[in-house]
Amino acid sequence: MALTLAEKQTVVTEVATIASKALSVIAAEYRGLTVEQLTTLRIEARKAGVYLRVVKNTLAQRALEGTEFSCMKDGLVGPLILGFSLEDPGAMARIAATYAKNNDKFQVRLIAFGGKLLPPEDLSVLASMPTYDQAISKLIGVIQAPIAKLVRTVNEVPSKLVRTVAAIREVKEQT
Repeated sequence: MALTLAEKQTVVTEVATIASKALSVIAAEYRGLTVEQLTTLRIEARKAGVYLRVVKNTLAQRALEGTEFSCMKDGLVGPLILGFSLEDPGAMARIAATYAKNNDKFQVRLIAFGGKLLPPEDLSVLASMPTYDQAISKLIGVIQAPIAKLVRTVNEVPSKLVRTVAAIREVKEQT
């Protein structure tokens, strides 16, 4: 069913708005997947804070124009589903990697991150990026480590003194 001009403009505006807020985008070919399989993908994407949309390639090219994902413009060929990671750059990559293992017809074609087009082989690199919470916990661990080590070192001096005094007392009691 053909879209009217107003519907096309709405789609382009919606996708452009999402693209301006997105951290990364993955375009994957979904040819041969059933509606049930795509519904499962959409549910997983929604849980992870990923905006998933099937858009005509010409409309997607117009929507991505002027965003950091305009590098994908030439690669938008064939039936593609676009996944915009809104909260975590690796969210869609993790979903796509897991989904591609279970569905051989689902193939990642384009990956855009930080204004650069990455090869599909880099999907695992993007998927292995820590989430925001994981990154914060690692940062806190790195900041806390020297302080904790200093406290243990400072605490060792009095405890060593106490052990020495206890050993001297035991020796005197035995004699």
